[in-house]
Amino acid sequence: MDKKKLIVHHITGHRFLGINENGDKVVIDGDQPAMGLRPMELLLAALAGCTAYDVVDIMQKKRQPLARYRVEVEGERAETHPRRYTRITLTHYGAGPNVTEEALWRAATLSHEKYCSVSASLNAEIEVRVVVEPWNEEA
Repeated sequence: MDKKKLIVHHITGHRFLGINENGDKVVIDGDQPAMGLRPMELLLAALAGCTAYDVVDIMQKKRQPLARYRVEVEGERAETHPRRYTRITLTHYGAGPNVTEEALWRAATLSHEKYCSVSASLNAEIEVRVVVEPWNEEA
């Protein structure tokens, strides 16, 4: 089983720094002025980034490489806690010399229905375990 690990360090207030095993970093922010994305924005960014990765690859394999491409993602949240997303809309915009709207639509659909792990995770029951340990200076 493939495992990923990320450590999130508290910086100050509602500002955190996420670091993966390769040392890549992301600021997770709830303070004002913000220096990074809020957690729920990161969820949208993860979904958009995952599907964008797939769409670019699929279009390349279809021999319809994208000269210009972007994904806009919009999430609607519930009014009451935990204020989860109740609807997420992803809009794919793409163009290129041989790109057809049908091929782009099919690539986006394949990503959401088959390849995008973030999309699959959002649509699945996930076992979430919570563990609490005393602070270890070596961690």
